[in-house]
Amino acid sequence: MARISLDPKPTLGYRLVRLVLRRRYGVVLDPVAAAAHNRRVLRTIGLLEAGAGRWRTLDRDLKALALLATSARTGCAWCMDFGYWENHHAGVDPAKLRAVTGWRDSDLYTALERRVMAYAEAMTATPPEVTDEMVAELRNDLSEAELVELTATVGLENLRNRNNAALGLTGQGFKDRCETPAP
Repeated sequence: MARISLDPKPTLGYRLVRLVLRRRYGVVLDPVAAAAHNRRVLRTIGLLEAGAGRWRTLDRDLKALALLATSARTGCAWCMDFGYWENHHAGVDPAKLRAVTGWRDSDLYTALERRVMAYAEAMTATPPEVTDEMVAELRNDLSEAELVELTATVGLENLRNRNNAALGLTGQGFKDRCETPAP
């Protein structure tokens, strides 16, 4: 259960955001409703998310696995739910998305995907557990631009995860919509 009201004061800006979210996702995203209690926080996070949405250097599947590995490590139920839904609709293999929490024991992943998820988990640890060897191995397969995007993506997901967990936000049923067969 959320530790903050998900019914903020309906300012003009929030009403517009709410309208866009309902059209795009069918519901208002709980993290947005929570952030809407502070207009400047909502605006800053919105700008950050809009900018990050244009990052396209890193392979889509690698980014998806890094995001979900980060969310699994922090235990952010909201991010796991929404991340599965978002990446499922982007065309990432659903079997790989479902198996992220047990990726070390799964034979679904390539060596690079495993290194990316290990890196995401190491970045997410407190304190971070990233080693020179991890980065050197990633640099064998990723350009410096891809490595920077991977790092920024995991850092941003940590921001999302920790905000959502602290505010008590849980899943909104997005994953369930993917698992239900179409009529």
